[in-house]
Amino acid sequence: MNHWLRTVALGAAVLLTNNSAIAQDFDPLTMDPTTIDAEYPPAVAELSFDSYGSKLNGHIYLANGAGPHPTAVLLHGFPGNEKNLDLAQGLRRAGFNVLFFHYRGAWGSEGDYSFGHVVEDVASAVTYLREDNIAAQYRVDTGHISLVGHSMGGFAAVMAGAADPSITCVTGIAAANLGPRATATEAELAGFAAYVDAQGMLNHKGSKAVIAEIAERGSEFDTFLLGPKFKDRPVLLIAGKQDTAVDPVKNHLPQVAAYEAAGVKLSHVLMEGDHSFSWTRFALMRTVTGWMTANCR
Repeated sequence: MNHWLRTVALGAAVLLTNNSAIAQDFDPLTMDPTTIDAEYPPAVAELSFDSYGSKLNGHIYLANGAGPHPTAVLLHGFPGNEKNLDLAQGLRRAGFNVLFFHYRGAWGSEGDYSFGHVVEDVASAVTYLREDNIAAQYRVDTGHISLVGHSMGGFAAVMAGAADPSITCVTGIAAANLGPRATATEAELAGFAAYVDAQGMLNHKGSKAVIAEIAERGSEFDTFLLGPKFKDRPVLLIAGKQDTAVDPVKNHLPQVAAYEAAGVKLSHVLMEGDHSFSWTRFALMRTVTGWMTANCR
């Protein structure tokens, strides 16, 4: 059993903050920090940043201590009702900063929503964190930035991570793959179109435009093809056995097979749970936090 699996199994982690070890019996999922840095305490900061001329809204969870801290960008799905902020809190207690934001045209951020824009917005978020003044202000270790995405956010994490080889780690949770939707049946497209048009919190140009974008981008949006981009970097893929929104048989298992064939440094877990892991949240958090502690700092 490797280190991160031992961490998941035992519920404890060896963490490094400012080059000093935190006690092995500290569990970031169930325990608050025992010592708070008076000058650099854990905090939450509201922020906004530019992406292609649009202001995106977000906030960052700041880890305890002067850092600099490894930093995760947490990406919500479509439309983003499940934001996984419990995972952000666990990662923060494990010593990670976590940036959460809304894409263009989503939940009050400026601009028009599209899947292509989402991927660009992830890159803009990473660029923002790497700005010297921002990295200093938020105590960001710019050499250790990772992407963690759920559902469509998992698609965006893989797409943006593949395009930026300096991203340390990528985690896809119930990660969608939009490429195959380009050849979906009429019935599947009709259901998807109805769902798209029902999302009042998204400013998009309608389901016809969204579906046309997927058809136009085709294989470019096929995350199964991106394994060679991750050959030397850690990737974690997680799926829920009872997920009916992103079927693990059609999404998770083929992606695992493709990435293993490409020689990716891959960890993968198929656990109990629906699309939001509604009854396995602690298992999800322990898996992600343990793996990222072992691989992404």
